[in-house]
Parts: sequence; structure tokens; C-alpha cells
Amino acid sequence: MAKEARRLRNVSAQFRDLAATISQNKDVETEDFARGSALVAPFLGYLGFAFKFAEMDYVPKVADLAEASNSFVTLEAMLDRDVEQNTVRLAGSHSRNLLRVKRAIDTIRAFFELILTTEYG
Repeated sequence: MAKEARRLRNVSAQFRDLAATISQNKDVETEDFARGSALVAPFLGYLGFAFKFAEMDYVPKVADLAEASNSFVTLEAMLDRDVEQNTVRLAGSHSRNLLRVKRAIDTIRAFFELILTTEYG
């Protein structure tokens, strides 16, 4: 249990830092976003069999973003390149992978918010 609590604190700290970056109108670094996203992956596994497909889809997309961080310092630069090359809507593009990762994170966040309001609300 302590290990899971530590993981949750790490996820919270990473995304708090990302939120601070965004609130200061700074560009989000691709490596930081990929690192934070990778911390979320185990939580998909904790949600059971129904989320197994989501986990199998999520992990390679996060790996793609981590690899993209070698070429693109910021998410904005990565998105700009996909727009320039007209690959935004192509399956497997960095843009689509970013969108899917963001949606998965939003789903996990909503799930935890629901738990908190149900248990402690």
C-alpha cells in the first residue's frame, strides 16, 4: 500500500509542476510530460480487466512521446511539426498519441475525483 501511495504522490507532484508551467504561460517540455504520463500507466492496471485494453494502448503512446522528446523540446514544437507535415490526423502521429494520452489522463483524473467525492463528500 505504501508503494501505491508513493506512486500517487509522484504523479501528483509531476502534474502539479506541469500545471505550474502552464499557469506561467510557459511551454510544456515533451520530456516532462512523457515522464508524468508514464507514472500514470500503473493506475490503469489497477482498474482491472476492463481497462486492460486502455493500458495496452496507453503505454506505447507514452513511449512514442518519450522518444519524441529526443527531437522536440516542447509539446508545442512537436505539434507544430505535425501541423507543418499535415500528419495531425494520421494514426500513430505524435499529435494523435498526445491526444490519446491526454484523454486517458483525464479519465483517470475523473475516476479519482469521483472516488474522492463519493467517499469523502
